[in-house]
Amino acid sequence: MATADERGNGIHIGSVQGAFAIGDHNTVTHNEGGGGPAADPAQQELLRAVRALRDDLSRAVETPQVTALSGELADTETEIADTGAAGPGRLARLRAALGDASAVVGLLASGAAVGQAVAALVGG
Repeated sequence: MATADERGNGIHIGSVQGAFAIGDHNTVTHNEGGGGPAADPAQQELLRAVRALRDDLSRAVETPQVTALSGELADTETEIADTGAAGPGRLARLRAALGDASAVVGLLASGAAVGQAVAALVGG
């Protein structure tokens, strides 16, 4: 709240919560809960599925395809955590890695979940 001081001029601002701006041509962005990106439900579902598949793959026999898929899963997790979404290029690389490692992924329910989440985001 703005008030005049004893001399009748100046501004005093008491307790403020949230975001505010003073002056012309200012903009304010207030992200509740620490300033992270907004959560898209489809992206959050992909993130949960990616984490489950990474966990399952940690118990699988290492092959070049599993190693490549593990890397794509890690990069996808990081991208979603940092920006709130996996971009089209990331989704395409993840889809390709899933296909390359299909012999292992096809045996895991978590692999099917990632495949379905990616398909939902890229449209098919």
